[in-house]
Amino acid sequence: VWEGNRRRVLADLFHIESEEAPSSDNATIRVMGDLTKLKKIGAKMSFGRILVDGSVGMRLGEDMRGGVITVTGNTDSWAGTMMKAGRIEVRGNVGDYVGAAYRGSTEGMRGGTIEVHGDAGSEVGCFMRNGLIKIQGNVGAFAGMHMREGTILVEGDSYGRLGAEMRGGKIIVLGHVPSILPTFTVTSVRKRAKAGPEQVSGPFYMFTGDVAENGEGRLYVAQAKNPHLHVYERYLVT
Repeated sequence: VWEGNRRRVLADLFHIESEEAPSSDNATIRVMGDLTKLKKIGAKMSFGRILVDGSVGMRLGEDMRGGVITVTGNTDSWAGTMMKAGRIEVRGNVGDYVGAAYRGSTEGMRGGTIEVHGDAGSEVGCFMRNGLIKIQGNVGAFAGMHMREGTILVEGDSYGRLGAEMRGGKIIVLGHVPSILPTFTVTSVRKRAKAGPEQVSGPFYMFTGDVAENGEGRLYVAQAKNPHLHVYERYLVT
């Protein structure tokens, strides 16, 4: 493990206890304590489980290829960045750029599932290319920015600017959305939307865009929580 620019022995920093697992695929690592300064937990993991009793730093599950990571506390930014498969569950809040690409890259999350029980910051799923992100709380601005494919489900409110410059994929918001970007077109009212294996009940206003990018992305915005969007109904073909 690295501490700053120095390589350290893990046992010098942590108290370690171990027992033999029946197979490597069933191996479980349990980490306890305040890990807010520890980065890249589960980076490139492909099997097994990591259980964290506490909060962790940036880049949780970076480039993850399989397995399961569960965090009981909060997680800093870039959780699940460049993730390809597997599952991340955070029972607290997360920072910015969940499932997103790094700055300067266009390679966001390509597969797997990220579920957050709390709130998430800005640019959730930026440059996302596949997979499912489920946020049970609220999200910051620009969720789904530059999105190419995949699904983002937000059960709480959005700060706004959903799907800016998205070309594909699906964003579902069950809570309040302050406004819709002018480069999205309302197309219909839908009774439900699909988020992975789950059917989410509406009704929803469905918008497509971002037309500035010739995009075919879809926004599903809950009708009940957004009465101010009623004005869009005049543009629907009956």
